[in-house]
Formats: sequence, C-alpha cells, structure tokens
Amino acid sequence: MMMKHTVQPTGNIPDAVIIGGGPVGSYAALNLAKLGVKVTVFEEHPEIGLPSHCAGHLSIRSLSTMGLYPLPNGIVENTFSAANFYSPAGTKFSLHFSHPVTAAVNRARFDQYLAGQAEAAGARFVLNARVQSLITSDGYVKGVKIQQSGGKEEKVDSKITLDAEGVSSRLLRQAGLATLKPEGLVYGVEAEVENVQDVECDAVEVYLGKDYAPGFYGWLIPRLDGTAKVGLATNKGNPREFLHQLMSKHPVASKQLGKAKITQTSYHAIPLGGPIDRAYANGFLAVGDCASQVKPTTGGGVIFGLTCAKIAAETASEAIKQGDVSSDFLRVYQKRCSDLLGFDFTVMLRLRRFLDSLSDEKVDEMLRVCGKLGVDKALSDVDEIDFQGKLMLKVLGKPSMLAAMAYFVTLYLSANT
Repeated sequence: MMMKHTVQPTGNIPDAVIIGGGPVGSYAALNLAKLGVKVTVFEEHPEIGLPSHCAGHLSIRSLSTMGLYPLPNGIVENTFSAANFYSPAGTKFSLHFSHPVTAAVNRARFDQYLAGQAEAAGARFVLNARVQSLITSDGYVKGVKIQQSGGKEEKVDSKITLDAEGVSSRLLRQAGLATLKPEGLVYGVEAEVENVQDVECDAVEVYLGKDYAPGFYGWLIPRLDGTAKVGLATNKGNPREFLHQLMSKHPVASKQLGKAKITQTSYHAIPLGGPIDRAYANGFLAVGDCASQVKPTTGGGVIFGLTCAKIAAETASEAIKQGDVSSDFLRVYQKRCSDLLGFDFTVMLRLRRFLDSLSDEKVDEMLRVCGKLGVDKALSDVDEIDFQGKLMLKVLGKPSMLAAMAYFVTLYLSANT
C-alpha cells in the first residue's frame, strides 16, 4: 500500500484528525468515514504497517464478529487449534480445540488492508507526517501541528482529534491527561527466525519462567514453511539477553530454537496496567495502546483496540453532529468502553497479579495440577479468548474448573503470605 498524500490545502478542514495509521487508527478512520465524517489520518512512517512490532496473533471469532474475517489472501500466515504451555522446568500443559481459534497475520499486510478499507470508505491518509503537538485553545484540542519529511511544518485544524499514536502516549499530557505509568509496562522483543524444529504447526508455544521472561512470558508462533515469530517481554533487564537465554537454555525452547537463525528483530513496550483512568478531554479521545486498552494477561492490544476504536468513532460522530465536543459529552466514550470491557479487564488484571506472584516452582506445580484436573478438557470447546472475564463465567460451572479455581486461590494465598 503506497499512499503518498500531502496535507490538505488551506480551507479543506477535516471534521476529525487521527494520529497514527496503525490498525486502531485505521479502523477508527474506517468507522468515521462510514458515518459520513470527513477524516484525515496522519502517520509518521513512509509506509503503513512498517516497521512491525507485533506478533499478530488474533482471535478468529473476534475478527469475524467485526466483519474482518476471512481476510484476503496473503494476510493470514497460519491458523491454530492448540496451545502448549511450558513451565521453567519443561512441564507441558496443552490445550486442543476442535477447530482453529486463532490466526497469525502478517501485521504489515493486515495494517495495510485496514488502511485500504478506510481509504476506500473516504478517509484520507497522510504519510511521512509526524504529529509534533496538539493545537489547543480555550481548553480545547482543535487540531494538530505536523512535520513532514523535509522539515515542512503545518497546522491542521479539526473539530475533534483521536489519538492512536501507540504506547509512546506522548501527546496525552498536552490534552491534560495522565500518561502511561512506567510500572505498568513490560518491554518486548519480537524476532523472525528460520529453521525451527520439533514444533506442531497448528500450535502456539508459550514459555513461562522468571529466568526467561520475568513479568510476562515467551512465545513461538510457527509458520508452515519452518519459519516462526519468536518473542518475549520482561519487566526488568534486557529483552534481547532474555531472548538469547530462552533460545539457548530453556529445556524445551532450546530444542526447538537451538539451531534457529534470527533474520529480523524489533522491540516495543506493552502496557499491562489496564485502561487509563480518563481517555477523553475537550475535543480529544485516546484509543488503543496509548489508552492502555490492552489485555493484561497476554499483552494483546489489537482486538480491544479495534473494539474501542469503533466506540470512539461512533462517539466522535455523535459529538460532531451535536456540535458538542466537550469532555462532558465525550465522557460517554469511556463509559461505553468500560461497560463492554470493564469486567474482563478486572478479571485479567487479577490474573496478571496472580501469575506475577508465582515462583517458578509454583508455575511448574500449577501446570501439573491443571493437567491432572482435566482443565484442558474443560476448555476444549472454547472459541472466545479475548473476553477472558466472560470466558471464566462460562466455564466455571464445570467441575474441573471449580477445582482448578479453588487450587488457584490456595496457590495465590500461599504465595502472598
């Protein structure tokens, strides 16, 4: 996708400006354009989707619900009907489903597809355009100041601004909002590798342990051609060093990746602290990673970001039509997001605290007990992996899950006494 647009000429003022042409920004633009809103997206990079910082492991059901699945040829790299979890000692716990529940997408092509859909609906994209600052007046955000390649600067007025800049969240403070808290971040590394061995092509591999990915986990997402996406995140130390440790010393990962060759590496931060307290201001909405609309358990931000992007677009459209972009009007955006996702975020934050509290020995014990209790069978018919709070309610009635929950509570209490 090679969109090379310039800034609007004077007088062609958009109703809405979006900062960032990632999937969240593009999906917000798509929904705004469908609602008849004149929208412009500013993306600082010369091409949509690059550089890529995400594994692109997404729920098929969630994509289908949004009308985004099946995807065009060339975007989906593999689908998965199983997941293998490994303790630091190598204990394995597996989940197998009756049909594929997740898909690995080529993130660059996925992002480009969403941007193309938005552009076809009437959204306008300006590439190589970094938003330097917000334009504020009388307590309202009234547009953005951009800098294009070559150093040219220009001010672009708008009725409302949507911030989908990603985890940097550097513009939130200009809107009078709190930025992301450093203690809620983990730092990830994502690598493309060749010559992966001894993996199931339809299974995602997950590696746990404080020696390999303290504060998070490692992953391997295979492709059918023997290549894979491998990565991890950590809340301390150097992710690159932990990745080397995982690939060379983990009892399972070292066998799968010991002869693998890294061909490409990228780094990124992931917010795990749950949504920011306030994602709206006069003339301004924050959406996606900059608003920490990311699953605290897995670090996945695409599905929840897209979900909130649609709500943001609907709220912005209503505000423009009403001629009221005040924070009093826009607060409904946060309420709608909370009504839809709040329970799931609460459950996932507690799960994250639970996992972080466990020693490596307790993680090994937990996986062994889950296998003995038959948790794998209780979850075999699951096809919803994003809304994990609702998932817990759905499966808690099964005897094996009730036993597992009782065990988890005991495990958590013992780890925190």
